[in-house]
Amino acid sequence: MNNPLLGIPNIIFIIFGGIYSLLCLGSLLIYRLKQRLSARDYQELTKRINAWWVMVTIIFCTFLVPEGFTITAIGFLSFFAFKEFVSLIPTRRTDHRPIFWAYIAIPLQFYWIYIGWYGMFIIFIPLYMALFLPMRMVLIGNTKGFMAAASTINWLLLFTVFCLSHMAYFLKLPDSVNEHASNYGLILFLVLLAQFNDVMQFTWGKLLGKHPVLSTVSPKKTTEGFIGGLIITTLLAYLLAPYLTPLTVWESIGAGLMIATFGFIGDVSISAVKRDLNIKDSGTLIPGHGGILDRVDSLIYTTPLFFHYVYYLHY
Repeated sequence: MNNPLLGIPNIIFIIFGGIYSLLCLGSLLIYRLKQRLSARDYQELTKRINAWWVMVTIIFCTFLVPEGFTITAIGFLSFFAFKEFVSLIPTRRTDHRPIFWAYIAIPLQFYWIYIGWYGMFIIFIPLYMALFLPMRMVLIGNTKGFMAAASTINWLLLFTVFCLSHMAYFLKLPDSVNEHASNYGLILFLVLLAQFNDVMQFTWGKLLGKHPVLSTVSPKKTTEGFIGGLIITTLLAYLLAPYLTPLTVWESIGAGLMIATFGFIGDVSISAVKRDLNIKDSGTLIPGHGGILDRVDSLIYTTPLFFHYVYYLHY
């Protein structure tokens, strides 16, 4: 059933109500701990909780506006992720023009989504831009570092724009398949599970972690944390899927396993980039979390995979 004023399914409001309740509980717990112990010991955790308040509210607000504004908001997320990534990597002076054209590709990609042109949405970046950007570099005439630059810029565009843009295309799928939660339910399911998996892998790793799973890439990631996150995330997928998605029981379990596993892969992929560049965080935009990439890394792999998983099974 939809809210008569906003046209958003009531289950969406219920889920967000639960998230806000957890944030209230977390804020209250930290406040009590600060009173008993040194407030300085909880500065980082306080920043993280405060940032979650802001991020959850932004996501909630994007669900309340018309579809076009939601697509635009996801477009801005991709834009800032790409911009942050480009600011981290070494580039040649002659790469500025190809990077400019990569920026132009972002609004075009989301325009294809807005008008519902699936064929162009699915090939524009991995085919047309993958051909156009190296061509533009060749015409400039600088061959030194050509392969590295062409590969890097195309990879960044694929990661931060093409992969994340699948989240926006959920809104163009027929609502009739997921009538109880609409397509917003699919987005909420994906984002909630991916972020929850991050928290659970971190928590279980802190509590039980002893065996590094990829010590040369991310020494703090442990096998125990990965398995704990996998189990809890899959359980949450099983519980939420009947309310937010058209997935059956076994399909929801498969989705939970996929989101937990490839959320981890996305996380360590960005960790590998940061280790290669010898930096701790991708940015400082989100207090306590780092940059945009530090927060969306788990969505880079999971978004296109979950989209095509649902698309194949139910659309």
